[in-house]
Amino acid sequence: MTDDTHTDTLRTPIVAVLGHVDHGKTSLLDEIRGSAVSEGEAGAITQHIGATDIPLSTISTMAGELVTPEDFDLPGLLFIDTPGHHSFSTLRARGGALADIAVLVVDVNDGFQPQTEEAIDILRRTGTPFVVAANKVDTTPGWNPQDGTPIQESLAAQSDRARSMLDENLYEIIGQLSDAGFSADLYWRVQDFQKNIGVVPVSAMTAEGIPDLLTVLMGLSQRFMREEMAIDVFGPGEGTVLEVKDERGFGATIDTVVYDGVVRNGDTVVVGGQGDPIVTEVRALLRPRPLEEIRTEKRFEKAAEVSAAAGVKIAAPDLDAAMAGAPVRVVRDRPQEEVVAEVNAALAEIEVDTAEDGVVVKADTLGSLEAMANALEEAEVPIMRAEVGDIAPRDIAIAETANQDEHKALLGFNVSILPNAANELESADVTLFTNDVIYQLIDDYETYVEQRKRAQQETVLDKVVRPARFRLLPDHTFRQNDPAVVGVEVLAGTLQNNRNVGAFEGNEFDRLGTLSGIQKQGDDVDEARAGERVSIAIDGPTVGRDIEEGDTLWSEVPEKHAKILEQELKSEITGDEREALAAYLDTRRKRDPFWGK
Repeated sequence: MTDDTHTDTLRTPIVAVLGHVDHGKTSLLDEIRGSAVSEGEAGAITQHIGATDIPLSTISTMAGELVTPEDFDLPGLLFIDTPGHHSFSTLRARGGALADIAVLVVDVNDGFQPQTEEAIDILRRTGTPFVVAANKVDTTPGWNPQDGTPIQESLAAQSDRARSMLDENLYEIIGQLSDAGFSADLYWRVQDFQKNIGVVPVSAMTAEGIPDLLTVLMGLSQRFMREEMAIDVFGPGEGTVLEVKDERGFGATIDTVVYDGVVRNGDTVVVGGQGDPIVTEVRALLRPRPLEEIRTEKRFEKAAEVSAAAGVKIAAPDLDAAMAGAPVRVVRDRPQEEVVAEVNAALAEIEVDTAEDGVVVKADTLGSLEAMANALEEAEVPIMRAEVGDIAPRDIAIAETANQDEHKALLGFNVSILPNAANELESADVTLFTNDVIYQLIDDYETYVEQRKRAQQETVLDKVVRPARFRLLPDHTFRQNDPAVVGVEVLAGTLQNNRNVGAFEGNEFDRLGTLSGIQKQGDDVDEARAGERVSIAIDGPTVGRDIEEGDTLWSEVPEKHAKILEQELKSEITGDEREALAAYLDTRRKRDPFWGK
């Protein structure tokens, strides 16, 4: 075989299925898988690691007259099924998304939900072409199921009422896609799939519309991805880690999607790790038996080699620090340093900008870590450290070193807490936030920061001297001195007990004494608000000599307090307190323009 023949071989396109939790992503995959098994020969469908390979002949049988095998020269479709509702959609292959094409599953009754929005953002950012599977059409009231039929045939068998109710829901989704910046229509009305998103109505329960979905995916791949699918089947394999798992008898293994070339038993591979790239030798290439789901299948078959596109479990030494989302490269006949440099370069593309002070972020894959970093940057939340993996004691120790209290936080996306870390968290001064929806995770953190800030402001406000302007009422002197007891009206602000009071002589503030009691209708109180009349005791002055009935006096606001009130707590104080503060500052600043600044 010449090299030309090698590069002419077309690989199977990699299809990622994503969508909001409960919208039927897994059911849809199960239905495609189940139909594939019943329609094809049992051995023809290969269930790789976290991926189902469906050959063209089986797709053709499932899609019936919609697909003519002679029209296609792609071998079939490889559906990726990975943990985490959307983490795989940010897995990378050569700087782009790992998936060549995506299916966005949307519940036709619920429309867009938080995770749908998140998936759309990822598809937009990675430029991954996608189709929308509008699932659960069978739940439309009055629906008459037509198991396994193409959707237009099924629609023809429905009542006008059922059809119009479904149409309403479908156009709601098309509108939501438009709001997200994508022009879309029902797939049979789309002329140019490069400019418009095709919406395919389906049911994972009755398999209605599944023939259409497979047809659209094959058509899109054939028309727009031929060049990307041309690979050198004998070249050194390239892939992406989906998951790192401990496997009895093998230790740490990596579930990998190979998207280019071939991986052979005994190959030296370079794998992206949490420290330096890992250089190791393939001890075994493991596949579950055909069409057994990898998560439940414990009996593996060993393979001598695996060609793209395929899912495979790689067993090799030293894989404990491998990262989900990291590149896997076979060295073969190239210099090892060159391959290590390639892996380093791929990892550097997803490097997160960190600051000296900020939160600690953990995520399940490199892709989700990148998505988290982008979202936090938009929210202007600094990151001190960001890593892939479950939450460990070291993460808590690092979070505790943050300078600002609000940054003593750990944000975990789609990760678990290791048992020893859970114990440590109980006594640590660190707040943990976990979620499997990125925007929700950030929202929870921002709410926490906001509540914290408010609580701090309230504490400060309790300690700060509030501004107050008050007038001594005529004929309301109850005692002249030691202490002077007089009736007053609070004109603006809040008059607090145990505060110094005085008057302005020109622009000079003259302290006259200290409030030692406030009584309102005979009861002792701690403060009086604007508009209230109260009697007060003032230690220091004598009525008739130092103060007179009719005088306007002020609470003395220390300069530091005035600064806090004006710069940090202005929105927390009342309108009349702001008015009293402004008048107090104006007078003070006539003498010293920088007072309280």
